[in-house]
Amino acid sequence: MDDRIGKRFLQASVGFGGSCFQKDILNLVYLCETYGLHECAEYWNQVIVMNDYQKKRFSEKMVAKMFNTVTGKKIAILGYAFKKDTGDVRETPSMFVVRDLFAEGAEIHVYDPQVSREDMWYEMAYTCGISPDKDPKLDQNVITSESALAACEGSHSIAVLTEWDEFKTLDYEKIYASMAKPAFIFDGRNILDHDKLRDIGFEVHAIGKPDPNTFDDL
Repeated sequence: MDDRIGKRFLQASVGFGGSCFQKDILNLVYLCETYGLHECAEYWNQVIVMNDYQKKRFSEKMVAKMFNTVTGKKIAILGYAFKKDTGDVRETPSMFVVRDLFAEGAEIHVYDPQVSREDMWYEMAYTCGISPDKDPKLDQNVITSESALAACEGSHSIAVLTEWDEFKTLDYEKIYASMAKPAFIFDGRNILDHDKLRDIGFEVHAIGKPDPNTFDDL
């Protein structure tokens, strides 16, 4: 069995990215349609539909939990590549979250140790059809930071979108002290210690985890 099927590869996240997986699924859709297997084609197409829904749901949840508006609020995006240990931004879920938050009027500060600003714009223009040339506000409201601490300083919320190991060991007490309050963390990869973060004072929301505003025994 392919060792990517299992805990090494299949993990909770804001959505899958990269050029290969989506392309392979769409190839399955095409083959099924070609052979008249319409129900099978729709089954596989729903994987793409659900992945798009997962990304949209994440950004919508951020807005909803932050009192239904992020206009003018600073949001730190930790991670832009579609997975750690690469600078590959093709079809990265972070791009769609950034697009949605930008549309909501947020001031977005992105930190990724291997992704350049130029690569961000290139993929966003190619996949989403938006660029600083078409919308000058994009260049003003989406800022690339040199460090995670710089991205988080003064922010209203943090969204962890790539599972970089360095995000697990950041000084979150220092980060919390520098943030606007209430301070939110949205863990799109489930890599952080949520109990410890709540003890510090963060309001933490994570993929597949109960809403802390609904359950008081987390």
